[in-house]
Amino acid sequence: IKQKEVNVERKVNVIEDIDGKKTVFIQDIIFKGKRSVKWEDVEKYLKQYVGDIYTIDDSNDAVYIGTDLPDEYTRSNYTHILKGANAKAKANAVQGLPELIEIAAGKRFTENYKEKHTIDAMYGWYRYESRFALPVFDEVGEIERYNVFNVIMVIRHAKDGKMYLYDIMNIKKETSTLFQSEDITQ
Repeated sequence: IKQKEVNVERKVNVIEDIDGKKTVFIQDIIFKGKRSVKWEDVEKYLKQYVGDIYTIDDSNDAVYIGTDLPDEYTRSNYTHILKGANAKAKANAVQGLPELIEIAAGKRFTENYKEKHTIDAMYGWYRYESRFALPVFDEVGEIERYNVFNVIMVIRHAKDGKMYLYDIMNIKKETSTLFQSEDITQ
């Protein structure tokens, strides 16, 4: 499967812990803001992925990035209710989207029950678990530690037989996992 190069320089790497759990480490926070996320900027960033195809290592499924992803990701009901750290986590997760797809695991199927998705999810929905980490910076701008987040990757199985990333949901910060900056090789 061919993948095109992403225009923006991404500082992302995947690290596997001693238990075999993979985590996408995102080294930069590009969507900042004291009050709220500028979702229009996130949507613009996501458009660079449209047309890309990534393979989930665990299931060997090809996942396409369709033209609907930028709008759905930034304007879904789930996104609309996000506040604070979880909103910033979802916004910044876009930097590691290819890797989040590749390390996704735990494939679960759900039938499509909504009429509005008759074509775009004709063959149902898949949910995969994935994980990423975002840096926490100290007063002088050095990475002090990482916060780890678990997410569900929502993938629709369309009429054309292809699987498309639809959204990421259920963002949960892990409280037990703590990575110090020296734990991560840069």
